[in-house]
Amino acid sequence: MYREMNFRILSVFLFFFLSLIFQGCGLLGKKSSASEKENRRGEVTGVPKRQIWQQPLPADMVAIKAGTFWMGQADEDIGFTQSAFNKQITISEFFMDKYEVSNNKYRQFVEAVRLGEYTYSTPTTLKEPPVFNLDEVLPDTTVWSTSFTYHYGDPLMEFYFDHPAFDNYPVVGVSWEQAQMYSEWRTYHMNANDKSDYDYPRFRLPTEAEWEYAAKGGKDVAKYPWGGPYLKNRRGCLMANFKPGRGNYIDDGFAYTAPVDVFAPNGFGLYNMSGNVAEWVQDAYSPVSSSLTWDLDPKYDDPNERRKVVRGGSWKDIAHFLETSTRTYEFQDVKTAHIGFRTVVTFMGRSGSMDVSNNRRRKR
Repeated sequence: MYREMNFRILSVFLFFFLSLIFQGCGLLGKKSSASEKENRRGEVTGVPKRQIWQQPLPADMVAIKAGTFWMGQADEDIGFTQSAFNKQITISEFFMDKYEVSNNKYRQFVEAVRLGEYTYSTPTTLKEPPVFNLDEVLPDTTVWSTSFTYHYGDPLMEFYFDHPAFDNYPVVGVSWEQAQMYSEWRTYHMNANDKSDYDYPRFRLPTEAEWEYAAKGGKDVAKYPWGGPYLKNRRGCLMANFKPGRGNYIDDGFAYTAPVDVFAPNGFGLYNMSGNVAEWVQDAYSPVSSSLTWDLDPKYDDPNERRKVVRGGSWKDIAHFLETSTRTYEFQDVKTAHIGFRTVVTFMGRSGSMDVSNNRRRKR
């Protein structure tokens, strides 16, 4: 009896002690619900009984923490483009696809358009579903033959997108415009089928700055996503799917594309940020965009510019295009056998330094 009473007293004391400490650190904060009684007395405490909402991390995405890095040239500019001058950039937190969008994930989008079915239950969003034309969203499978001169790409043209053997391979033959359509569908798909009364932020292509920050994997300056400066690890294995020599496509283990989850991820847990397929990003292309954009969450947007930035290099490219700083472009309606994409989501609460996983503030 005596021990039990002492234990209760100790528990109460410990609770109040920890509460004072946590409140002093700002970890517990104040109650989020407003007081209706105080509101009726003329006080302003906010709208009462607001639903608490915490942004969930979608499947196969990783949280990229906010940070500052040096964007731009990480090695010799062998193309003499002078289009990637160094500039210190701050990036707000966002979520990014762990893998490039695969054939099977893109096929889910195609099937939704084909059937006209965008929800699995009662929609939880008041927005109307997007309207797509099936012919507009289908990937162009002929790129396996038309992208190259005198190349026997017929087997891939016939099987690459439709056959289950390639379900986990990155989708290709999609334009920048089709990547935008996929992002719009995925946004509605999330909002119409989740259980929240509040809409989820929209899925989109990453900005060029977000892509480069994510590709560096937490390293301030990195030639490749794994750091560098070498293309092989200690065991002599190539670190990405690319063209390591003249005509030598198979040395990395794959003559064409590879599954989206092979090769080691970078420091953020992202796969194939270099090689496999190059990736569309949101920005329009300009060789002087670094001098035109702001140094906080930059994005170069020119609706009259049909050239869009492509990053990361692909299975058919030499090592220079694998560098995190190399910038190339393609016209927004072009479809090729070496360009795919991945999506990102803006994190709600981007101006703070909050660790979302455990709700603790970082030391300033």
